[in-house]
This record gives sequence, structure tokens and C-alpha cells, in this order.
Amino acid sequence: MRILILDDDPGLRQSLALILEGDGYQVVSEGSPGRALERVKRESFDLILCDVRMPEMTGTEFLRRFQAQGGSALVVMMSAFGGDDDAIGAIKAGAYDYLPKPFRADEVLLTLRKAAERERLKSQVARLQAELVRWTEPSLVAVSPAMRRVVELAERVAPHRTTVLITGESGTGKEVLARAIHRMSPRSGGPFVAVNCAAIPEQLLESELFGHVRGAFTGATADRVGLFEEANEGTLLLDEIGDLPASLQVKLLRVLQEGEIRRVGDTGTRRVDARVLAATARDLEADVSAGRFREDLFYRLNVVRLHVPPLRDRPEDVEPLAGVLVGRAAERSGKRAELTTGALEAVRRRPWRGNVRELENAIERAVVLSPDGQIRPDAFQGQDRRGAGVTDPEAGLSAGRLCDAVEAAERRAILNALAATGGNRNQAAAVLGVSRRALFYKLKQLNLE
Repeated sequence: MRILILDDDPGLRQSLALILEGDGYQVVSEGSPGRALERVKRESFDLILCDVRMPEMTGTEFLRRFQAQGGSALVVMMSAFGGDDDAIGAIKAGAYDYLPKPFRADEVLLTLRKAAERERLKSQVARLQAELVRWTEPSLVAVSPAMRRVVELAERVAPHRTTVLITGESGTGKEVLARAIHRMSPRSGGPFVAVNCAAIPEQLLESELFGHVRGAFTGATADRVGLFEEANEGTLLLDEIGDLPASLQVKLLRVLQEGEIRRVGDTGTRRVDARVLAATARDLEADVSAGRFREDLFYRLNVVRLHVPPLRDRPEDVEPLAGVLVGRAAERSGKRAELTTGALEAVRRRPWRGNVRELENAIERAVVLSPDGQIRPDAFQGQDRRGAGVTDPEAGLSAGRLCDAVEAAERRAILNALAATGGNRNQAAAVLGVSRRALFYKLKQLNLE
């Protein structure tokens, strides 16, 4: 510890310094409170031993000025007057402790050791609280070693503008990780904009990304800002980047290289400052080999890769995730809910092939349908991967054209989500694991508006 002794008695300063230096402390002394206040602006101290009564100002006044200029060191008051009202006032004002003069060397050293232990415990609590937030905050649970490695790499890359490619199976939480990168970055005060490249028709996607000018095409009655401009000074997540049409892959590469976009129908370019994160469940290397994805764009996106492991490979995360998701679902539905011991065991046993999204949907359904807030094991029986109760897992897919079966499955999943959330589209999009924009497109496409 580095200690400042503030006392107008030079003899006491000298003797006290000898005691403290003999015990290994770094010590400096001042006889003037004014000079001490100037000194603590320039230098850092862990503790200040301050006399209560000095000609220039009282110890209490020094303490108040020290705190007002942002000082954080502990202050221990010294007084030769037993029961000194000024010393008591200083304790009330925030001084850590009080030493009566004259004092023995062991009294002083014991006080300092108590102060050092207090600071150590305070620092340890702060560190543990930071760790708790880091690994179990609602938006990102990473208890397992596999997920911790992912988050540690995300923390290292977050402060930089580097493009990141996030890979992993559907429902593993790639967008959640992207939001965490944004939150940990210097751009956290800017917007986070996410777009699902697979959810927007190809003919509209260019306008969505880059915007358009009035008259660029039929229906373009006014200028429109694209998502790149919306994400200016923030972060843009291109989800399902593997489904980006070939014509837009070239334009995206140009944006990444030059930092400029051109609105549809415009003659000039515009500078944009958006950090790009990309996510996909596809094997982009295979798509490159097959000619479906540009190799140069792949290398431009794949500067740093974060692979989010499937939930079955990180079983340690299942229980804390379930707890977080129950709390979130209960808050959304306005109900009290908790998992019973048996339900927790059922959650741990299930393979969750649909990953976090399947777990979230199953818990959302269990919370909504629970009559008393107690979620029991039977709440997780007889559900398909979308979280909807079914008897036959192949129901709806046994006959007819594949496209009709897919449309029927999409319609059923959307209606179930809307029913579970009381018609709230934002919550339904969260339950389905898609963006609000993607859900609106599907509602229109399936005539469910």
C-alpha cells in the first residue's frame, strides 16, 4: 500500500513514517492540507493518515475536498483529543477509521492491515460480480468451457473493427453473440442492426441493405435509407450470409473494401462507418468450392471466426440457460414461473437438437400454459423441435408437395407463436428466433396479416 501522512507535526510525521516503512509500506508526508490536495491530484495513494485538527483546515474539511475532487483512497483520522467531535464528524463524512493519539505501533499497523483486507475483499467481490455478469447475463450464458472460449475470443476481438464470421447450427445463439460483441465494443453507443439475408426476397434485398432514391423503381416514391446507413457508427449483422444472392455478394465486397455504398438508382456513393458481423449455419467453405459463394468475399468476412457450439456439446449451459429463459418468459407473460426439480432434470435429459431456440420455445410454451407457475416434467413431453405439442412428429409432412408442407409448417409455427404471446408480434418473433422484419414478411407472404 502507498500511504500519505498528513499532519502539521513534523516529529509525528517522521516517527510514523519510520513505523510504516519498517513494515514494508511506501510512505510520503505532507504538513499542509492544501499541498496534500494538490499532491493527490498528481499521485495515487491507497490510504491517507490525516490529523483532525490542523491550522490551515480541519481534517473533515480536507476529507470533503478530497472526495469532491474524486479521491478514492481510504482516509484514517488521527486525533489527540479523546471523543473528538471533529473525528466523529469525519467518520460520518466517510472516513474509514479513527486512531487516537498517542498510539502504539501495533495499533497503527493493525488498522492498516484491516484496511488492506477490506480493500482486498471489496476488489474480490467486484471481480466476482463482473465475472457473474460476464458469464450469466441474460443475453449470453457461457458456463461451459467450450462457450467460455468463444466469449473470451469475442472479448478480444470486440474492441477492433475487424470483420467477424460467426458460425454454428441454427438456434445456437449466433445473433446473441453478435449483440454481445457490439455491446463490448467502442461502438456500443451506436445502433445494432440485424438483417436476415434469407428472409428478404432477392429483388428487395439490395434496397434493404443500401437504400434507394426516389424513382429508382416502381413504388419508390421517396428516398430511403438502407441498413448500412442505419448502422452508421454502429454494427450491422448480416445473418444467414450464405444465402446472399451472387449479385449482392459483389456489392457487399466493395462496401467492405471501400467503406462506401451506392443507393439503388443513385449516381454517387456515400461513406458509411458500420462494422460488419456475418453469421451463417451453412458450410461456407463447401459453398465456395461449389461456386455458390465468392471466395474473395469469404476471406474478407472470415478475418476472425467464432464457432458457437451446439447445446448438446455444452451441457453445463443447459440448466443456467433454462433458468434465464424461464425468468424472461415469465416477465413477458406477466406470470410467476419456476422450474421444479423434476422439470430441471427433464430439461437436462433432452438432446435439444434445435439448440437454444428449441429450449427457449419449449420454456415459453411451458410458462404460458402453466396454471400455477410451477413448471413440471410433463411440460416438456410430446413437443416437436418448434415447441408445438404434436402426437406424430411427421404430422403435416406425410403427403403433398414439399413446398406446401413447408408453408403449412411455417404457418402452424407462426400461429402457435402468436397464440402463445397473445398476438404480440415482437414477442412472437423472439419465440420463433427470427427478426421482427422477417416475421412481417412471412405474415404478408402467408396472408396472416
